[in-house]
Amino acid sequence: MMRPLALLACGFLCTLLSYSGPAAVPSSPARPDSPLLDSLLRADARLLPVVERAEEYELQIIYTQINRDAQQQPTFVEHTYRLDASQYFNPASLVKLPTVALALEKLNRLHQPGLNRRSPMRTGTDFRCQTPAPYVATADSDRVNTVGNYAKRMLLVSDNQAYNRLYEFLGQRPLNQRLAELGYPETRIVRRFAPCDTAANRHTNPIEFRNPATGQISYQQPAAVNPRLFDSPLGRIKKGRAHQAGGRIVPGPYDFTTANYLPLQSITSMLRALLFPAASLANQRFQLTPDDYSFLRYYLHHTPHGSGYSLYRPARFFDAYKKYLHYGRKPTSTTDSGLRIYNIVGMSHGYLSDVAYFADSTNQSEFMLSAVLYVNKNGIINDGTYEYETVGLPFLAALGQQIRHYEATRNRSSAYLPAALSQSETIR
Repeated sequence: MMRPLALLACGFLCTLLSYSGPAAVPSSPARPDSPLLDSLLRADARLLPVVERAEEYELQIIYTQINRDAQQQPTFVEHTYRLDASQYFNPASLVKLPTVALALEKLNRLHQPGLNRRSPMRTGTDFRCQTPAPYVATADSDRVNTVGNYAKRMLLVSDNQAYNRLYEFLGQRPLNQRLAELGYPETRIVRRFAPCDTAANRHTNPIEFRNPATGQISYQQPAAVNPRLFDSPLGRIKKGRAHQAGGRIVPGPYDFTTANYLPLQSITSMLRALLFPAASLANQRFQLTPDDYSFLRYYLHHTPHGSGYSLYRPARFFDAYKKYLHYGRKPTSTTDSGLRIYNIVGMSHGYLSDVAYFADSTNQSEFMLSAVLYVNKNGIINDGTYEYETVGLPFLAALGQQIRHYEATRNRSSAYLPAALSQSETIR
């Protein structure tokens, strides 16, 4: 038998949206809390200040146990705490994971000679709030504008401009339509990370690719527009007691109605489908190649420094930069060589989230953990005064450590024998 890291390698390799009319009903209504997860949360004193005021912090958690049969096929047992798709939270950078996956998938589905994730890419402009990104000729391949490099920037340090480029490549309507086809009709990815209005976000830029071998144009995509506004699955969404706009505090809540929407259950299922494609239903798998899965696995796991990506050598991109669960984003944290975390995070408007898969060779265990909480004591949106450092990140670090500790002692039917998962070479 193999231990989780080798099993992970094996797993990796092996409805249209309603555009108008009544809002869609979220597919994952509130669930009863798991007694096991509730007891684990209350058994750790570090977690109690948030858990005992869970409603105020809008806390939601999914803990997924992974069990293997004699043939090492995984089954997943979810334990949830206050999970409720009708409780809106701002997903922030969580939307980058499906955006990266769908951009890689689109390259495959286009079937154009000379078009791949390494193809130089130029983004033009055709509407207000659009910005250009030219071809970049440089000896440093990390600095060339490509789908692959944009994906690396998003997964390693959550780069917003890189997200905008892939959002534009996908187009607003095709992006959301494809997510609906994959089983996520409630999801809405409808905004750039830029101060663009709703109409401007429906317009996406003209894009051109060159064949990396010949330098000739391999694919041209004209500017596009989604002709009809997306509905909100939750109806009108307003949060907070006030918000900042134009440099001043405006009384009254902030309107998230036309913002991105990605329930915790949905993004957890997306990560699981990407990490365990063979364990997913065929119609819910992204159309990716084994090389695509290896690419995603590499950059979901690696730290900015450990990735070998030349843009992220400075000290400000520390190893725990995007590993909130277990490390809490502390610049001084030393990452555990026996623990690999494959994850995506979000931090915006007072919401803090992390969706992760833990492969723990030290303790011979594997599990998934997803969490979101709201740390905005003064109730003012966009003022930049949030309790990320004092409440949110310490809570997520303690949560990851508590679940890891429990998993280290949990009984399993299968034993795991040592087996290496080699990821020593950088995947370009």
